[in-house]
Amino acid sequence: MSTYRPAAQPPPIPFLKGHGTENDFVIVPDPDNALVLSAPAVAKLCDRRAGIGGDGLLRVVRSAAHPEARSMADRAEWFMDYRNADGSVAEMCGNGARVFARYLQRAGLVEAGDLAVATRGGVKKAHIAKDSESAPGAITIQMGRAVLTEDDVTVVVGDRDWPARNVNMGNPHAVAFVDDLDHAGNLFTAPPVSPASVYPDGVNVEFVVDRGPRHVAMRVHERGSGETRSCGTGACAVAVAAARRDGDDPAVTGEPVTYTVDLPGGRLVITERPDGEIEMTGPAVIVAEGLLDAEWAALLATR
Repeated sequence: MSTYRPAAQPPPIPFLKGHGTENDFVIVPDPDNALVLSAPAVAKLCDRRAGIGGDGLLRVVRSAAHPEARSMADRAEWFMDYRNADGSVAEMCGNGARVFARYLQRAGLVEAGDLAVATRGGVKKAHIAKDSESAPGAITIQMGRAVLTEDDVTVVVGDRDWPARNVNMGNPHAVAFVDDLDHAGNLFTAPPVSPASVYPDGVNVEFVVDRGPRHVAMRVHERGSGETRSCGTGACAVAVAAARRDGDDPAVTGEPVTYTVDLPGGRLVITERPDGEIEMTGPAVIVAEGLLDAEWAALLATR
């Protein structure tokens, strides 16, 4: 007589939820690169009604364990495997990098101070400020250098259109200066950008208004995620585009330029140094942690 044995349940998989200026992420620790994240699984986890909910997913992997990051393992112990909310792979996420650093600190894997994070956009240096009496210290990420081109780009919303600045921060951006942020529309879908050949893999689109000297506000449609409450690489692209529009270029003047960027989810401070390096400073918060139940854990295949 055979004995019925129920199918083995997958082991529970831990997760956390965090945000940086309300750009929120599902965090999945996977130091040994044991999980396989399919695009449908990521999209389901990021679903705000049927899943945990987030603008994207951060998988925490040791660089030495991931084929895309092994070449960076001697410079950064940890690799940020970032996915957009639709499951697509992205090169870099500035707010995500701050939340990633905050997770490493919370998990006891790093302490306040300097650290390096491997990303598909290269190794990013970070600095975690010591905690203040009221809140965790801000985190500064060195975002790399912006690449600007003179492409003639146009962004269209309804019957309005604007010229846009093509800025690459390791991922592509089209920055349009407008009179009113409401002119961006609902941003549920990607605003048309032409010519499409400039952005063969899609683009993040920022709409920007002035608030004061070296102070702007923005809304953004993030490629693969829709409108988000904040976008770190977008804020950097906006600050650089605004500086050039205003006639400021640290490489020419030898003086750093700092812009305050207000987003729906909070405020970021962006500094461009004379060597071209761009630094982004802002908050990062872990709000919850838990375990995926068996059905959800089964979504994440193991190697």
